[in-house]
Amino acid sequence: MIGYVTVGTNDKERAAKFYDALLGVMGAKRMWEMDKLISWGTAPGGPMLMIIKPADGNPATVGNGVMVALAAKDRAEVDAVYAKAIALGAKDEGAAGPRGDSFYGGYFRDTDGNKLCVFYVG
Repeated sequence: MIGYVTVGTNDKERAAKFYDALLGVMGAKRMWEMDKLISWGTAPGGPMLMIIKPADGNPATVGNGVMVALAAKDRAEVDAVYAKAIALGAKDEGAAGPRGDSFYGGYFRDTDGNKLCVFYVG
C-alpha cells in the first residue's frame, strides 16, 4: 500500500552515501535521482525510501513521532542492517532484539537525525 516515504536531509551527498551502504544490505539500489532527491527500492514500481531537500527551501528537520520502518526478510537481516547503520554513524535508539513474542527489531537515527526501525515479524 505504501508507495514511498521521504526523509529530509540538509546534506544530500552524505545522506546518499549512508543510504547506499545501508539499503544495499537489503538488496535495494537507487531507483530515481533528481536535483533535490534520491530514492532507493528493490523493484521498479515497488515501495521506495527517498531522501529529499525540502521544497520550501527551509532546513530539513526531524519530525517528532515520525519513524520509517524497513521490513527485513529475517532476524539475521535485522541484525545486519542495524549493525551497518551503527557502523555508518547512526545513533542507537534501541539495539536489535526481540520485542514481544514475534516482533524483532532495531532502532536508530540516520546522520540527519531521522528515526528508522528495521524489523522482522515471525
